[in-house]
Amino acid sequence: MESENINYEHWAPALYPFMDIPALVVAIVLANLYLKRKDGSDEKVKVWPIIKESLQGSALSAMLFGIALGLLTRPEKVYEGFYDPLFRGLLSILMLVMGMEAYTRLHELRRVAHWYAVYAALAPIFHGLIAFGLGYIAHVLTGFSPGGVVLLAVIASSSSDISGPPTLRAGIPTANPSAYVGASTSVGTPVAIAISIPLYIGLAQAVFGN
Repeated sequence: MESENINYEHWAPALYPFMDIPALVVAIVLANLYLKRKDGSDEKVKVWPIIKESLQGSALSAMLFGIALGLLTRPEKVYEGFYDPLFRGLLSILMLVMGMEAYTRLHELRRVAHWYAVYAALAPIFHGLIAFGLGYIAHVLTGFSPGGVVLLAVIASSSSDISGPPTLRAGIPTANPSAYVGASTSVGTPVAIAISIPLYIGLAQAVFGN
């Protein structure tokens, strides 16, 4: 977006953890509720311990720590001292590893329910359009910038490639990694990058003008 000279609120990227953390926690809670019912257990499921355990996981704890760090420190100092020289390289290595794992899981995805792949291809566009609509409402009511609307849609269309796999492995150990790694990283992420981002930028230009 910066290369296209699209301006947006500097705080808009901080919306990501507030969207990602609740989504992962809700997924873990729903999965545990389903597993209890599937086992035929009449025991009442205690939701709060599941939420607490999920939030204590390494990935979600890191995001919560990042939020606290941003609130208590000067973000510029953190960016100059850690993010710019180190985090970009570490993130590149992590995404390379995730891409390799996704490739190895891709052939396994065929043996899982095929609707995973269909949903992974359609979800980024569908979720992003919902976020675009909500962002447009925020634009009308509060003056949220068109670039912020696009960024909100892009965040909503993205997969939790970094925080998702370790959180789901810990919270839902019986889940098949071929489903959530293969579907999200192998299918969802390429769709989000190749289709969703240009789609929302074009939609913003059509709605808001140049």
